[in-house]
Amino acid sequence: MPTNESVPLIQHAIQLAIAPVFLLSGIAALLGVMAGRLGRIVDRAQELDRRWAALDETERAAGRAELGNLEHRRQLATWSINFCTGAALLLCIVIVTLFVGQFLGTDLKWLAGAQFVGVMMALIGGISTFVREVNLTGQPGRIDKAKFHQ
Repeated sequence: MPTNESVPLIQHAIQLAIAPVFLLSGIAALLGVMAGRLGRIVDRAQELDRRWAALDETERAAGRAELGNLEHRRQLATWSINFCTGAALLLCIVIVTLFVGQFLGTDLKWLAGAQFVGVMMALIGGISTFVREVNLTGQPGRIDKAKFHQ
């Protein structure tokens, strides 16, 4: 039975791509969480909009403040998603670069390494803006602990 020389080449290319694929799965999970948070932000803003006519002036003032906070959170969540989506796209390019380098027999590891640095920078941006959004979540609705100990 003749041996096919391309089989070891394909096996090695797949081995090189396995670690980035696991990272891609992690980014996909993060994107799911971020999209869920964005959905909750939009839902809350829509709820306030539906109730707006029934609110008195004091409640409307509080509603305006909350809408401002929700808009800021929406922007941060959107940036988080954009950064992480960019990281996922760059990671796909890293995988393609590794495969192409393997198939062409050229050393593209320096290019894949530079692209991977881009992936990490985008991921840092996404996680940083996500943490900022999460921190803004609790600011307007702090729980008054003294109220429950009376």
